[in-house]
Amino acid sequence: MQFDQPNRREFIALSAGATVAWLGAARAQQVRKPTIGSTIGFLGATTPAADGLRFAAFVQRLRELDWTEGRNVAIEVRWAQGRNERLAAIATEFVQLKVDVILTHTTPAVLAAKQATSVIPIVFATAGDPVGTGVVASLARPGGNVTGLSSQATDTVGKRLELLREIVPGLRRLAVLANVASTFAVLELREVQAAARTVGLDVVTFEIRRAEDFVPAFEAVKGRADALYVILDPLMNSNRVRINTLALGARLPTMHTVRELVETGGLMSYGTNWPNQFRRAADYVDKILRGAKPADLPVEQPTKFDLVINLTTAKALDLAIPVPLLARADEVLE
Repeated sequence: MQFDQPNRREFIALSAGATVAWLGAARAQQVRKPTIGSTIGFLGATTPAADGLRFAAFVQRLRELDWTEGRNVAIEVRWAQGRNERLAAIATEFVQLKVDVILTHTTPAVLAAKQATSVIPIVFATAGDPVGTGVVASLARPGGNVTGLSSQATDTVGKRLELLREIVPGLRRLAVLANVASTFAVLELREVQAAARTVGLDVVTFEIRRAEDFVPAFEAVKGRADALYVILDPLMNSNRVRINTLALGARLPTMHTVRELVETGGLMSYGTNWPNQFRRAADYVDKILRGAKPADLPVEQPTKFDLVINLTTAKALDLAIPVPLLARADEVLE
């Protein structure tokens, strides 16, 4: 497995448990330089710290499907570090390498890969609204060279607001943190604004385009909102610890899309299970490497959305979580 040099040290430092075993095996295989059949290019939109374990779930599932790195498949790994401007360059590199399939995740990365090639198959492990953002023509018939797994994040906006209203008494003013440079973030922002209007919430939007924008945004939000809705994209995911630390300092309960942001101090999340989606993405890659066409593989929609609540954060914010809500939660972190 070939890693881009600026990120190799970070990935090795991250690796633990299954990831250690996987990476160790990969190193041993590199020394032997075996004959390789197919090549997968993984375009990581964030960082190894943010998504390394999710990617390891993909690799593990590949093994279960009889694709072993060094024996019959090679994997080229690149991380964009949450910087959308790096995505196009990585996608172009994979085209030049003539990989057999590109695996990626999040809408900005999928769109960058799609712009780079209309020939190489592209599989996305996550995409918030693949139809609404133009990633695929339809879920049932994606067409072209792109398919994968949808998170349907825009479809669950209303549910997230409903949950926030249950947990934050007297919620009236909602702050939204969004990277407006992201196509999907803009789409979800519109959904949040529309859903908020229907329940009488005032919305104030704080636009983020780079990591340096977070501190000024949180300084501006103080005293202007009762809760914070974070629209997930690679920039937000890569800076999740910073976001949750700043939100706690501003005494803002946070709503996220995935569990991993609750693990790092967020209050709650409602959305799909991303490690499971990375595992399912391996099934798509398996079918393509065995001759299937992306256009013939319908985009998989989620059948379950997880509610995760961080009780430690709730206590720090002096919030009492209603017992019925705790009973409905798929996981409560303490």
